[in-house]
Amino acid sequence: MHRPSLTRFAWLSIAAAILTIGLKTAAYFVTGSVGLLSDALESVVNLAAALMALAMLTVAARPPDEDHVYGHDKAEYFSSGVEGALILVAAISIGVAAWNRLLHPQPLEAVGLGLGISVLASLINLGVALVLRRAGKRFGSITLEADSQHLMTDVWTSVGVVAGIGAVALTGWERLDPLIAIAVALNIVWSGVQLVRRSALGLLDTAWPVPERGIVTNILDKYRVHGLQFHALRTRQSASRRFMSVHILVPGQWTVQQGHQLLEQIEREVREALTGVTIVTHLEPLEDPVSWEDTQLDREAAVEALPAVSASPPAASGS
Repeated sequence: MHRPSLTRFAWLSIAAAILTIGLKTAAYFVTGSVGLLSDALESVVNLAAALMALAMLTVAARPPDEDHVYGHDKAEYFSSGVEGALILVAAISIGVAAWNRLLHPQPLEAVGLGLGISVLASLINLGVALVLRRAGKRFGSITLEADSQHLMTDVWTSVGVVAGIGAVALTGWERLDPLIAIAVALNIVWSGVQLVRRSALGLLDTAWPVPERGIVTNILDKYRVHGLQFHALRTRQSASRRFMSVHILVPGQWTVQQGHQLLEQIEREVREALTGVTIVTHLEPLEDPVSWEDTQLDREAAVEALPAVSASPPAASGS
């Protein structure tokens, strides 16, 4: 499945991260708010994540080669995994800074200007996050989806920080600022854990979601009425690519051509129902007991020990 280069979206994320780092750092120096400092630290993490995304999207875009015949799509899982880990690092950094300020509260200055700068940075992140989310769903890129999720976390972080600083300005309770920052840190931990978990599942060749497997099963079930059977249905996801394999059992008297046409029809129906699917089908005779002994990933030793059948065509008889 050909997919256009997605690195342009990573460059967009990098540009947004650099811009928001500058804005949020300026807001911190103007106000002295540890909440805004935590916001700026998360934007630094955004930049690191965007650079990682650029590197992995470049690798994922490479065509299959002799050493990677299934392509390089799984590189995207490394990017989203690292991004999830960086989110956790950001949460720890925010928590440490907030705890120190909680013990040693300080008054805030120029709150209105600082909040204005922070809101501008948040609007930039929101716009880029929506663009990345749309592209991630369109092209099946977990890297772009992870980057979008990270930026949306940053947006909600900023919303919390702005609300907290506004409350400090209204109430004069200085410790509210670091308390908001700690709450923000706890909130983004969940986002980081989810990204790491999703990346790990992708690297472990987790099966397709149940609804997608159900689509394939429904297609195969239509052919049971003709006395056909299937088993050993296996699926896995690799970023934007889907892979599946299945054994189709047909009457032994069928010709190779009949079996081939059936498999082509089944594969065509699956591809029409689900995009980006690479399918491997295996044809077997219903009457052969061996056909029912290979349902597991590893075949039994007894099956492996069966005598090999010569691939040479029978010799032509003399006239």
